[in-house]
Amino acid sequence: MTERAVQEILEQVARGQLAVRGAMSRLRHLPFEDLGFAKLDHHRRLRRGLPEVVLGESKSAEQIVDIGRRVNAAGYNLIVTRLVAEKARAIRRRLRKFVYRPEAELGCIVSEPTRTSGHGTVMVISAGTSDLRVAEEAAQCAELFGNRVERLYDVGVAGLHRLTANVEALKSAAVLIVVAGMEGALPSVVAGLLDKPVIGVPTSAGYGTALGGLTALFGMLNSCAGGVTVVNIDNGFGAAFAATLINRTGLNWADGA
Repeated sequence: MTERAVQEILEQVARGQLAVRGAMSRLRHLPFEDLGFAKLDHHRRLRRGLPEVVLGESKSAEQIVDIGRRVNAAGYNLIVTRLVAEKARAIRRRLRKFVYRPEAELGCIVSEPTRTSGHGTVMVISAGTSDLRVAEEAAQCAELFGNRVERLYDVGVAGLHRLTANVEALKSAAVLIVVAGMEGALPSVVAGLLDKPVIGVPTSAGYGTALGGLTALFGMLNSCAGGVTVVNIDNGFGAAFAATLINRTGLNWADGA
């Protein structure tokens, strides 16, 4: 149930074109719809400005198909994260409009065209190519949430000149999502160069004592550059959500406001 759909129902009631009983019938799944195995939150779009996003990793293809059909019927976009190719193929056979984006392990149905909003551009930066899946999850979620997105990849601290060669591009962004594994140092470097919000995303990339991303997570949490915000390990979606809220409600940093 989108804001536009609710407004249309209320306007029809006000004009006498729709009976109250009919309006109640159409609103019966507000704020949520009980599917038995899940309670689909149709009200989230109205409360937070963004629809519910499905974590596909621990759900069956059948469950995602059922959720997808209900989301599609409600008229808003479906986004499924952490989705492997085999499961995506099974979903695609039953949801023909379902599109799989393997570089981000993300699937979607875009029923409602995305309207660009926000004060400026969200830039997604990755330290290395091993971080690209998480970086693309962040970038593509941010785009589906209505942001203008730019990408700057493979500019980690092992070759810092690759980052500093793009300082002007960094300055033009309103919010920066910085994705890094190993020791997780890149968000501190980026935050130390700029007066913009920086969201660090630790990834599970790295050998041995990288500890599946814990070392990067601890490094980012202990950043000596003030103001670095950190999401969970491999959580590109979470970073995109936070960046969207900042970009919509924060100062227009890109224009120097």
